[in-house]
Amino acid sequence: MRAVLLLIAGVLVAATAALAARELSRVGIHQGYAPAQPIAFSHALHAGDSNIPCLYCHSGARTSRHAGIPPLNVCMNCHAILAKQTVEIEKLKEAVQRNQPIAWTKVHNLPDFVYFNHSQHVGAGVACESCHGAVKTMQRIRQDAPLTMGWCLDCHRTRPPELRLTTAAAQTVGGAHAQRPGLDCGNCHY
Repeated sequence: MRAVLLLIAGVLVAATAALAARELSRVGIHQGYAPAQPIAFSHALHAGDSNIPCLYCHSGARTSRHAGIPPLNVCMNCHAILAKQTVEIEKLKEAVQRNQPIAWTKVHNLPDFVYFNHSQHVGAGVACESCHGAVKTMQRIRQDAPLTMGWCLDCHRTRPPELRLTTAAAQTVGGAHAQRPGLDCGNCHY
């Protein structure tokens, strides 16, 4: 009987340790994070129904490490001429009249010790959906992917043609032992 109780206690301790380890491995992962924003902006309406390309609003992603939040005048390129008015559009127009930026809540956050460059990924032809998910269907933007180091490395290891080309170029310059682009620790950590 004592052996059975010790076995049950051992199984419970092991299960609790495994559950705790799993939860600790998710610390800092904000997958599913979808904060309320000061203006209820619908990516489903803009990127989905209206088919506005990501880079029209987030033009910084072409040339900068940050995709950026569009300035209000980009929103007003369309909203200044649209007849339809809503409470949310009125909030936008009030902010423009007061020359006051919208205090958006950042959704996709990486630790301070991680360097990520949007322009490198956009330039390599990586689709925004690869990291940000099906934004065209999101009423409220959310962090779709875990954005962990393992998740990024899996993508860099399996990414078809664009990384194969840069890998071949790196090996030509650096020989057979050259680091594969995107797998060198110093590319993302400094």
